[in-house]
Amino acid sequence: MTLERQAIFVDGVVQGVGFRPFVYQLACHLKLAGFVKNRAGSVLIEVEGERSLLDRFLVELKTKPPPLSIIDRVSLKSLPLRGQEYFRIEPSDIEAPINLEYQSPILVAADMAPCADCLAELHDPADRRYRYPFLNCINCGPRLTIIQSAPYDRHRTTLARFKMCAACQTEYDSPGDRRFHAQAIACPACGPQLVALTNAGERIDADDPLTLFADWLMAGKIGAMKGLGGYHLVCDARRQQVVSELRRRKRRDEKPFAIMVRSIDQAGRFCDFDSDEQSLLESPHRPIVLLKKRIEPSSDQYLLADALSPGNPFLGVMLSSTPLHDLLFEAVGEIPLVMTSGNQSDEPIAYLDDDAVQRLGSIAEIFLTHDRPIHVRCDDSVMRIVDGSKMSIRRSRGYAPHPIRLPFECPCPILAVGGQFKATFALGQDRHAVLSHHLGDLEQFEACRAFERDMILYERLFGIHPCVIAHDRHPDYASTGLAQRRAADEGIQLLAVQHHHAHMASCMAEHGLDEPVIGVSFDGTGFGLDSTIWGGEFLVGDYSDYTRAGHLRNVGMPGGAMAVHEPWRMALSHLLDADCDPSNVDVGSTHQRRAIEQMLNRGFNSPLTSSAGRLFDAVASIAGVQTRVEYEGQAAIKLEWLAMDVPECGTYPFELIQKVKSTHQMDIARVPCALNLFPFFIDTRPLIRAVVYDVVQHVTKRVIARRFHSTLVAMISAACDRIREQTHLDAVVLSGGCFMNALMTKGTCARLMASGFRVYRNHLVPPGDGGLSLGQLAIAARSIGRTPAIPDIAALVKMATTCTA
Repeated sequence: MTLERQAIFVDGVVQGVGFRPFVYQLACHLKLAGFVKNRAGSVLIEVEGERSLLDRFLVELKTKPPPLSIIDRVSLKSLPLRGQEYFRIEPSDIEAPINLEYQSPILVAADMAPCADCLAELHDPADRRYRYPFLNCINCGPRLTIIQSAPYDRHRTTLARFKMCAACQTEYDSPGDRRFHAQAIACPACGPQLVALTNAGERIDADDPLTLFADWLMAGKIGAMKGLGGYHLVCDARRQQVVSELRRRKRRDEKPFAIMVRSIDQAGRFCDFDSDEQSLLESPHRPIVLLKKRIEPSSDQYLLADALSPGNPFLGVMLSSTPLHDLLFEAVGEIPLVMTSGNQSDEPIAYLDDDAVQRLGSIAEIFLTHDRPIHVRCDDSVMRIVDGSKMSIRRSRGYAPHPIRLPFECPCPILAVGGQFKATFALGQDRHAVLSHHLGDLEQFEACRAFERDMILYERLFGIHPCVIAHDRHPDYASTGLAQRRAADEGIQLLAVQHHHAHMASCMAEHGLDEPVIGVSFDGTGFGLDSTIWGGEFLVGDYSDYTRAGHLRNVGMPGGAMAVHEPWRMALSHLLDADCDPSNVDVGSTHQRRAIEQMLNRGFNSPLTSSAGRLFDAVASIAGVQTRVEYEGQAAIKLEWLAMDVPECGTYPFELIQKVKSTHQMDIARVPCALNLFPFFIDTRPLIRAVVYDVVQHVTKRVIARRFHSTLVAMISAACDRIREQTHLDAVVLSGGCFMNALMTKGTCARLMASGFRVYRNHLVPPGDGGLSLGQLAIAARSIGRTPAIPDIAALVKMATTCTA
């Protein structure tokens, strides 16, 4: 019998997911000796026994890991025998250095909904955790939101203040128990407790705070409830007056509210969904899923308030994401609940108890909170199914911070700070891209503070201190300013990345592409290299460089940012550009038309733009769909709603016009596949004239909307055909906020694939600005030289401590 001993280093999401208990049980089952312990960036296993059993151990380690774990790399090293007789779990080695040879970062698991075993205990009167809202095990519960530092051990989480009782300690120490080394273990005797508060923050004396909270909701009150990653604002989704009042207090005029329902059966009373959407709803990630409303609810009992999602054929629906939510539905029964972020419009979600009372006290009439602190705020994720595949609208709770594997290694640690809207940041080390949770729009001071705080928190948590910071080229973005200040303070290299190149690269990176592609980047706004505002772009290139092969025709954007909020401005601009008489359609007053025409003629506060988003706005306004918007993309969203059930009914005309090649010769020289490319623009004037004709002829808005979507599909197809003829490229990546439009995305994919293209679109990260940081990171990783500097961990910890304090 030949005995051997091996050291096994396991990198990936292997902390906080029951990996050490799994290794322990596997080793004991195979009668192997040794130990397992967490280290700063990995799990270390030393195991000895017969060679055949070691081989079997390694196979099962790789093929049967815990469900929440992700193994990225397993490394082996032979060791001398030590003659041990037993296998044990050793204390974590926080001082162990990160494996600098591999530069493998610490990876933290996302928060997950309660598993079936925990839910069974929750509702079992004989169980000691019956109706306890904070039960969890190694397969479910909080992770990211409670961890304060790594490795993931109880004393480095917000549960550290709760000393385990004898019963919990026994479970924690028992190898056969599913709570063996479950760091968030708790029970009614030793764990967190609920408390009800007035909106002034005063404690309400109640035997059961949850029942009291439920009674208030059923009486038509608005409540604030502490969830996994922050507070929710909650009310009865059937009561029109209450939902309208929540809109008024939250200062949210038209943007839809999401609802939480008790079961998949209840979801089916309000919405139609297929098996893919049901699987997404029931997944342990528990995102908000956009579903098509049922035209006729199953009974009057299931009528929802119109104010929930005014004029919207879709509804954001989620199932319970914690035991607390599950118990809330046990109390309110079949009442669907509004479950929206606990904030005023555009502010970061509240997650600290005192701050929540201060910020939400004018909105909520009662608070249901508890004494388990949240360390990392994390809003709900939003997903939809498009053409049978997932699309991320907002990547946050349940998904962040799961890493995305890059197609190549980062030569040094990298930070990418994203854009201005739908903000996320990304940290890169080794081949891992760790994206933050959704952090909102950076137009307010508090949002910027939250962004910077969480960025430093992630760096500390994942053990990544950047040597390079990638940012958007827009000089006025708050994220750009943050990157520049930090680079100056710490001597860090900066890399500016063009907005639409980052969109293209985000899609390439998540699909593991490392080749030249045709990039279609359609969105609302991006800072162009020619001092115009880009947004309807056809790019050719890779991570290292690109050329602008084509774009939508430039038109003036009168009023600059005002045009984003007032689509009638873009309508007038496109009408005048197309030599159309604005008086033929209901767009602006005579005074407004005259003022806009003067602005455009003088070039005053009217930057040129090729934006597809602004073209959506123009058509929506000309067609009488939307002249002003309450939130970004509202006009485009309404056009999609109008068009989605209308059969194909033709397209509007457009023309591809060749530009002078010399204007882009410098770009093309850096992209060899584009040497024979002749840049072009798509003339949108024929389209605008045809839309005006249809309006004058009283063609319905639904038909106009459908023809416009079909025209965009035809434009993209024609442009890609032209580029392929000249470059011989057949890979197309679709990204940018306009590709959140399911109708356009589905039509474009089908048309291009029918023409023989390989088509890729975003799934793991949003196609909009929430995915920019991934693209910036990938571009930086490929573009920069290897930096020899070693991260200053001491400085990082000091900075993080100061920030947290």
